[in-house]
Amino acid sequence: MKSRKAIILAGGAGTRLHPLTRIACKQLLPVYDKPMIYYPLATLMLGGIREVLIISTPKDLPQFRGLFGDGAHLGMRFDYAAQERPAGIAQAFLIGEKFIGADGVSLILGDNIFYGKLDFFRDALRVVESDGGACVFGYQVRDPERYGVVEFGPDGKARSLEEKPTHPKSHFAVPGLYVYDRDVVQICRDLKPSPRGELEITDVNRAYLDRDRLNVRVLGRGMAWLDTGTQASLLEASNYIAAIQNRQGLMIANIEEIAFNQGFIDRAGLQSAIATLPKNEYREYLEAVCAESK
Repeated sequence: MKSRKAIILAGGAGTRLHPLTRIACKQLLPVYDKPMIYYPLATLMLGGIREVLIISTPKDLPQFRGLFGDGAHLGMRFDYAAQERPAGIAQAFLIGEKFIGADGVSLILGDNIFYGKLDFFRDALRVVESDGGACVFGYQVRDPERYGVVEFGPDGKARSLEEKPTHPKSHFAVPGLYVYDRDVVQICRDLKPSPRGELEITDVNRAYLDRDRLNVRVLGRGMAWLDTGTQASLLEASNYIAAIQNRQGLMIANIEEIAFNQGFIDRAGLQSAIATLPKNEYREYLEAVCAESK
């Protein structure tokens, strides 16, 4: 079973970021020097994923089409689908059913940024491809009540999952990156809306847990997970990216560079992509990457 398709969920009203989201949807707001959506897309690309479905509101979808097109310039394929009314994260699998087909699929939330060694994601893809089931992740946070929370038993295996609990059973939140086998669509069809009227991703994960088909991997202290859903966290993420880039002189989430390094496009393809860019620091960086590849 293939699991090299992915969905980026880039919908929602972005009410916590109002009035910023009156002029652009949340996932197109800048995180330092790039649109927010570049960062989750980069995570998928570094995992080797080349087929991506972007789900957003009918109003915002044309902006994403204008930004990425069909993905050919990155050696990828982009599809687009509208979420007419937000009804929970798990709704993405019902909207994307045709895109998923008989394959496994990953889902990443469009406001989640991961930085560090992505071996954990590549390993999860391999496990689900070979063994089926699902793989999600645990990340220690100070305020777990804001997230879906996983509790581990003495054997280190997941024991329970709760969505934004008042009294969390652990400090391990489940970040917005998930890997599933083909059964996820049927599981979502069978879900009942939660009291807040949504199809909860925690209920999807709980269904796999009940079948003993859920693998939960804890992300280590060297891994950064940034949620950019508030003004403060958006600023923190921008400052984090700026500090690393300015220190190293290397760009984070430069999608053309990643496409080239991953072998999605060759040097000629990179040159073609560069030719479409305006003269600025982003283009100069890519020109240097291209020159160093000779």
